[in-house]
Amino acid sequence: MNNSTMKAITHAGKFHADDVFSTALLKIIYPELSLTRTFEVDSNFDGIVYDIGGGEFDHHQEGARVRENGIPYASFGLLWEKYGKGLVGEEEASRFDERFIQPIDEDDNTGCGSSIASIISSFNPSWDSNDSYDECFFEAVEFAKTILTKKFNMSKSMEKAKTLVEHAYENSKDQIVILPQFAPWKMVLCNTDTEFVIYPSNRGGYNAQGVPKEPDSNENKYSFPEEWAGKSEAELPTISGVQTLTFCHNSRFLIATKTLEDAILACRITKQLHRNE
Repeated sequence: MNNSTMKAITHAGKFHADDVFSTALLKIIYPELSLTRTFEVDSNFDGIVYDIGGGEFDHHQEGARVRENGIPYASFGLLWEKYGKGLVGEEEASRFDERFIQPIDEDDNTGCGSSIASIISSFNPSWDSNDSYDECFFEAVEFAKTILTKKFNMSKSMEKAKTLVEHAYENSKDQIVILPQFAPWKMVLCNTDTEFVIYPSNRGGYNAQGVPKEPDSNENKYSFPEEWAGKSEAELPTISGVQTLTFCHNSRFLIATKTLEDAILACRITKQLHRNE
């Protein structure tokens, strides 16, 4: 069977985030997916069956699979396990399962509640509506497909960012990493000895940030001096000794300068002041 015209079956009637996102995922993989929504599966059907029928991609039968962390699989998670790595790579597939798919799977299995599941549920026709469930289902699928497409594009972007940041780290000096352009950097640099990261600002000039002590921490290895925090552009050069320093965030995690040299200087001054305390 041609992959682009894969046949599939899922259950009819009221729909949930699980079967909607499962369908959106399959439509991304098989753009011409031919889907039937039904309450019965023909034993001779040749295609993918999910969220119904008790097969590989169902989760309603006795002995349905549960992840090691205790969160049971729903059909979306089972399909992602099969196809996710091919879409975004093994590492990102695992991260996406944890952050996006598991809440949907858990809600579908336990009714624990999920914001995205609630949004998808609202696509179902109301009790006094004449809309068909199938029409509303495919409307929800297009919505879910847009979300997944943007998520996958972001995942690919993160992989590119990882390569860029790793290269900048390899060429860094004095625990200061200089990026040629802004890119998400915490996933790489928070697990290194890096103390500051500098990158061109979209407002012109350069920004410098302190690197957190831990990936999920708000506490930086070095915070910019308290005397700089929130001061005006006119005051900062005199207070800091950095002639093109134009901004220091009140929380002291971010500064802005007009030149790269001054961004580096501000980081070095900050580090020296901490050493002298």
